[in-house]
Amino acid sequence: MTHLPPSSHGRFPTTRLRRNRQHGWFRAMVAETCLTPADLIWPLFVHGKEESEPVAAMPGVERLPIAGVVRAAAEAKALGIPAIALFPVIDPADKAADGSHALDPNNLTCQAVRAIKAETGNDLGLICDVALDPYTTHGHDGLLQDGQILNDETVAVLAQQAVLLAEAGCHVVAPSDMMDGRVAAIRAALDMSAFWLMPPSMPRPTTDPSAMPSAAMPPSTWPRHSAWLTRRPTR
Repeated sequence: MTHLPPSSHGRFPTTRLRRNRQHGWFRAMVAETCLTPADLIWPLFVHGKEESEPVAAMPGVERLPIAGVVRAAAEAKALGIPAIALFPVIDPADKAADGSHALDPNNLTCQAVRAIKAETGNDLGLICDVALDPYTTHGHDGLLQDGQILNDETVAVLAQQAVLLAEAGCHVVAPSDMMDGRVAAIRAALDMSAFWLMPPSMPRPTTDPSAMPSAAMPPSTWPRHSAWLTRRPTR
């Protein structure tokens, strides 16, 4: 038998990558990456108008009325897409400097969440953005004072917003605001409102509204619980 010199190992003609590409079953077996609808999350943009409206900056993407996002959610479920992510386009008349409409249980996002849940139940994951920029007149994610972001006061509002979205029926809250400390505060607020998976040995969290994080409570005083945010495993 003729042996090729060591320097040729891993090179043509000793290595022929086409060997693993001859048949579909072979390619599937050795593929490094497999992308299916089960790996996707569909972002949907909802507005308060009656008709769909194209997003000029994203060809092929539309702002949908609530009825439209409900139909899209049903389509996602049928396609095997496990979750949708909802982003609201708030009417300028409902915006304020403090983003107070974010805490209105009848705001656009909450209405859309309830409508989607009525259609798909828990068969489709519903992810909601936690941030104030859709609701503020200045467009910032945080509360402003003299041109400066009020980090801790904003975190308190975000925690309340997350609980409101959970009460409406969303499965996952996704903060996008970049405030320091907001993930721990949101987790604590959800736990205190009983929005966590509780093993039988765990005591039930308090639902006392006075125990919720507020702007008057520094983050160091907010409760901490052992519950973890649920996330999809990587493959």
